Amino acid sequence: MSRHVQYNRIAGKNLDRVAALSDGVFAVAMTLLVLDLRTPAATLHHEHDLAVALIHIAPNVLVYFLSFMTLGIFWVGQQTQLDQLRASDRNMSWIHLGFLCAVTLVPFSTALVAQFIALRLALLIYWANILVLGAILFASWHYAQCGALLRDDMPENTDRWMKRRIIVAQSLYAFGAALCVVNNYWSLGFIVLVQLNFAIAPRIGALGRL
Repeated sequence: MSRHVQYNRIAGKNLDRVAALSDGVFAVAMTLLVLDLRTPAATLHHEHDLAVALIHIAPNVLVYFLSFMTLGIFWVGQQTQLDQLRASDRNMSWIHLGFLCAVTLVPFSTALVAQFIALRLALLIYWANILVLGAILFASWHYAQCGALLRDDMPENTDRWMKRRIIVAQSLYAFGAALCVVNNYWSLGFIVLVQLNFAIAPRIGALGRL
């Protein structure tokens, strides 16, 4: 057996290292989001002027909270997947590195949509970032299933619910992105509602099953 094959067999097996790196990358990405929120000009001297200035930066604040929830939801999703793995391998580690690469792009796509909130292309790039995150998470779970990396004591129907959740979420995100044809603010508003649903997980009829 060649040294290359032997290396591939032992590389990337430590799940704790993957989880630790993930926590660090998410923490940095979440911190970078707030750097795009800047206080109004210090030359303002009246309450009315400050109120008007705060209204002008309100879209940036909305996008900040939207993106923070996005990262929070995907962090929970990735950690949930890692918790169901009994082992990892080199390919799985690289799949999660690809996922973290997409995570590091969220501050950029967020800044883009915050600066050009009325432009459809900016919003579509932001949605594409979310799409890539979801697609890699789905691929990660599928690979773990095919590679027999999942825990034997995994709760019943976990596989079905994992895949269903990603597919439903990405379908809702896609519908939200499509609303930019009508209006970008409608699109962002719908995506915010989707985020709130997955973050809060309300026990309201069909919403509780998404």
